[in-house]
Amino acid sequence: MATNTIRTTPTRPRKDSADLSAALDAIRRIVQSLRVSARAAERRLGVSGAQLFVLHALAEAPAHSLNELAARTFTHQSSVSVVVDRLVRRRLVSRTRSDEDGRRVVLSLTPSGRSLLRSSPEVAQIRLIGALRNLSGSDCRVLARHLGRIVREMGATDAPMLFEDGMSRPNRSSSARRRSAAVR
Repeated sequence: MATNTIRTTPTRPRKDSADLSAALDAIRRIVQSLRVSARAAERRLGVSGAQLFVLHALAEAPAHSLNELAARTFTHQSSVSVVVDRLVRRRLVSRTRSDEDGRRVVLSLTPSGRSLLRSSPEVAQIRLIGALRNLSGSDCRVLARHLGRIVREMGATDAPMLFEDGMSRPNRSSSARRRSAAVR
């Protein structure tokens, strides 16, 4: 016999509301910083925050594979692949065969990509990664463990690159996004 179960938050001792408020406020500030950065990139350059982040990663050095670029951007290969495809279509990134291994593709900035970067706004993802790198190894592990638990409890397990897709278009109303999605 099947029963319907409703997932509820178990009754626990009340958390200190000041600590809970501080945690939520910190998350809101991080998300807001990422949103502002993504909006600035979209408004000034016509690229998403994720696309700008990938361009910055490629400005440091070409990537000798999509997997290498995914590792450098701390992102899953399938997510970075979508971003790279968009950048290649805009001719900001090139794909060329590796001289050492013809099966490999090297990703690098085009002259247009370099030009765009010269006028780019600050990238919040880079600041976030820098702040995380400044944590001790043990603090970073504890943070990752706690954030992972929160993600699992929220059921928010799938995520594209930060502010790629719908999040990168802040000027569209939610009704315009729904109409656009219905047409696709």
